[in-house]
Amino acid sequence: MRFTVSLFAIAVIALAVLTACNSSEWRSAHTSPVAPAGAPAPQTAPADGARRVTVAELKDLLEKNEAVVIDVRNQASYDMAHIKGSKLIPESEVAARSDELPRNKLIVTYCS
Repeated sequence: MRFTVSLFAIAVIALAVLTACNSSEWRSAHTSPVAPAGAPAPQTAPADGARRVTVAELKDLLEKNEAVVIDVRNQASYDMAHIKGSKLIPESEVAARSDELPRNKLIVTYCS
């Protein structure tokens, strides 16, 4: 039973990473024009259903030790720049390395 639950959790995490990195919202954000400085961000719900975290919210969660940041890019991208304190687990390795993920914190992944 415990194995089944763990396997299901791994599958859910892997699916969340894949959908976040391949979402239409992400693609459209990189092809649409940049909003003028000071303009409010659009308040639309993401099509993939994954929760989005703002920079301010993530900073607060990290200060309270309530979240962990997982960088799912490759080593070269991570070496160029990354969020301080983030852990590199490439997207293709997330399922295999799920035992490294905390069970009691919000897991925030990013791919760009």
